[in-house]
Amino acid sequence: MVALMALAGLVCGHRIRALADVYERALTPGHPPAFVRTPPWPPAVELAAAAVTALTAWRMGLPYVPFAVIGVALAVVDWRTTILPDAITLPAYPITALALWPTGELPRALAGGAALAALYGLLWFARPEAMGLGDVKLAGLIGLAAASAGWQQWVVAAFAGQVLGALHGLALLATGRGTRHTQFPFGPFMLMGAFAVLCLTG
Repeated sequence: MVALMALAGLVCGHRIRALADVYERALTPGHPPAFVRTPPWPPAVELAAAAVTALTAWRMGLPYVPFAVIGVALAVVDWRTTILPDAITLPAYPITALALWPTGELPRALAGGAALAALYGLLWFARPEAMGLGDVKLAGLIGLAAASAGWQQWVVAAFAGQVLGALHGLALLATGRGTRHTQFPFGPFMLMGAFAVLCLTG
């Protein structure tokens, strides 16, 4: 099953690269340029999708695979365009919820999704210049998946993204590639934290 999911991840990764290309070409003239490009070789997007999908299937089971695939897509698009499209994030809620139905933990998952979205909503309200509404919507999706695994996983996932994002910001400062006011895509770090929590705790 894990090998099959890895193969499926490779295929999905190819489609995710094409999807990111579409969103990058659709950037408006006033939007900041792409944060970073993903060259066709080495196939980093495809390999990342395969690794995340296989690890998620191995450690958490098939119900979490849709969240893994959608999460990789959102991370790649956000990293390249600094946008978390509603066209991906919003349909991901019912897809992830239906996939998690067999776990028997859907009520807790829904509560966790609402709670994390509310928490990030408060952060956005306090500092709208430091966080976008796309991050708030993504937080709800992460909370949905993490709470299904357990409240402990929810708590760690809620803060793991903040820690990883802060470390990236410090790295930009230390290397002179950014200042305290430099903005960068936050969604990939939120998702990396969630994937780490899910795959490490199992």
